[in-house]
Amino acid sequence: MAAETTQTQPSRWTGTVKKTKRIFNWMLGILLILIAVFIYFKYFFTYSEGYRAGLLQKFSHKGMAFKTYEGELILSSVSSTSNVAIASEKFKFSVLEKDMNMSFDTLQGRDVIVHYIEKRGTVPWRGDSRYIVDSIAVRD
Repeated sequence: MAAETTQTQPSRWTGTVKKTKRIFNWMLGILLILIAVFIYFKYFFTYSEGYRAGLLQKFSHKGMAFKTYEGELILSSVSSTSNVAIASEKFKFSVLEKDMNMSFDTLQGRDVIVHYIEKRGTVPWRGDSRYIVDSIAVRD
């Protein structure tokens, strides 16, 4: 006699679990992609870039875990006849390139023009400011 083989059909519950796992995996994948896109646009995408001119007031090397170079420009909007800024605004920035720190150290107290790029957020190893300066020139 031939042995009877019984085939069991998958239950309805097994099919539901498989579909639920597939939906969960897709949602998790989409969530991870959205988080990656958010992190890129928040911390690494260049939002703007341009130039600022002013008096280099402060330049320092600071930080607890990550030592970064931080600076401050005084942007004067109104000058008096004695070439003293009356109304001013501070422009705080970070410098990533370590070889530029000598340029900044020697130019404190002088009028300079800096080129900056702006990010939408800060990360600890890049400095305290959203503005990152990559070049400096003395203003004539």
